[in-house]
Amino acid sequence: MKRLVISLLILGLALPVFAQAGLPEHHFASGSWRLIGNRYHQTDTSARLAKVNLRIPQSGPMIYEFNVRYEDGIEDGQGGFGIHVFADGVYHGASWGSGTSYLLWLNYDENPVTQGIHRGFSAQVYRSNSNSSMDLLESFNLNEFNYLLTYENWVADTVPFRLWINGDTGEVRIYDPTDLEYYFQVFLPTRNLRGNWISIRTNGLGLSFQEGL
Repeated sequence: MKRLVISLLILGLALPVFAQAGLPEHHFASGSWRLIGNRYHQTDTSARLAKVNLRIPQSGPMIYEFNVRYEDGIEDGQGGFGIHVFADGVYHGASWGSGTSYLLWLNYDENPVTQGIHRGFSAQVYRSNSNSSMDLLESFNLNEFNYLLTYENWVADTVPFRLWINGDTGEVRIYDPTDLEYYFQVFLPTRNLRGNWISIRTNGLGLSFQEGL
């Protein structure tokens, strides 16, 4: 298995999370967001807790599939983004956590201050206990994949993200956006996950997001 944690999809007997009639109910909780067509744009590169909450019921095996485009903000050597899944409730304002949920996070930081976070390109899995409390469960060094952080991959085009999560068992498959034959596997410590929300969030980056690859 290729160990690559740069994309978020979900496979198997699951239903696509965004496959609803029109866009799901959404709340621009913090940051500077605009909805242009079907694309969510976050343009405030100074926002450390930028977040959009989407009401999406989740249980059992789930598929999350969307694409991301870099817009601005990495010049200071720091930035990140990720997705809270299986959130039971959310706060429609700036917050560190997102109810009871799990956060899958991609990070680039040339000088990290948090213990356990690798310098450079990395990924983390957090358990959110409330809107103000999160625990870092795992951190992965992704610097061997720095070659993917190119102008062509991040600025000139969108990056596809696919994530498969079985809420019944806690199994997570994070797929390689350059070759969907491969995925990175993680197991969450909670079984029988249920939730009504996801939260997409950024830290110090201008990004845009859209359903599908």
